[in-house]
Amino acid sequence: MSAPVALVTGASTGIGRTTALHLAARGWEVLAGVRTDAAAASLEEVDGVRPVLLDVTDPTSVKAAAGVVAEVAGPRGLAGLVNNAGIQAVGPLELLPVDRVRDVLETNVLGQVAVTQSLLPQLRAGTGRIVFLSSLSGAVALPFLGAYAASKHAVEAIGDSWRRELRPHGIRVAIVEPGNIATPIWDKGLDPAPMDALGPDLRRLYGSGVDFTVAQARHAAEVAIPPERVAAAIEHALTARRPRQRYLVGTDARIAVRLQRHAPRLLDRLLTAAMERDARRRT
Repeated sequence: MSAPVALVTGASTGIGRTTALHLAARGWEVLAGVRTDAAAASLEEVDGVRPVLLDVTDPTSVKAAAGVVAEVAGPRGLAGLVNNAGIQAVGPLELLPVDRVRDVLETNVLGQVAVTQSLLPQLRAGTGRIVFLSSLSGAVALPFLGAYAASKHAVEAIGDSWRRELRPHGIRVAIVEPGNIATPIWDKGLDPAPMDALGPDLRRLYGSGVDFTVAQARHAAEVAIPPERVAAAIEHALTARRPRQRYLVGTDARIAVRLQRHAPRLLDRLLTAAMERDARRRT
């Protein structure tokens, strides 16, 4: 029998790349969506992985990638779509440029919608499954991550709606919510320069919060779990007879989500107290 075909978006680094390699090692034929020729070249020699140039914000690129999927999958159709591509923006919403917020929503939300719409005929042909990569931020909106959290909350809603709309079609949909995962995204979180570029009002209005956010990113990088844990959850969502609706990956994600659901005021107080303690240590 032919290997099942999956498309993984945002496969240049981090969770996307790890997932592409993980699925390929388990017998899948993986189309790895990447944005650059350099990223494609880094995957060309991997057995079971075929890089595909894909910018989820570019309709022409999305259409071309859908054509590659149709060519590779043929009549067997697409067995899996992993919507992983995404970007981050860090900073207080008061000072974050609207264009930057728009970029995050365009990539993390509309990009996933566009890719999914373009591939639904192939998913129907293969009675395939869809996995949306959300985040802990899809359940808990932390300070200075408002734009990113908004995008991931939207992904949660889109995933839920599509799960209910497509169930009669035989297409299962799952949402994966990782906590702190060891990926290159922490390199950005550890660098205060992007936030400092938001202007002089940043330090005047939010100085202690900026320092706290960078310190938390540093701590998260130290305790982050390997991306293979997320890849395993994605594989389960794609292959299990009864996949879960949601996969929380990481102890931090499970704790934070429980606090948000059952004690949101306590969570607010804990975050405020933590920022105040951090500010006192720096004075």
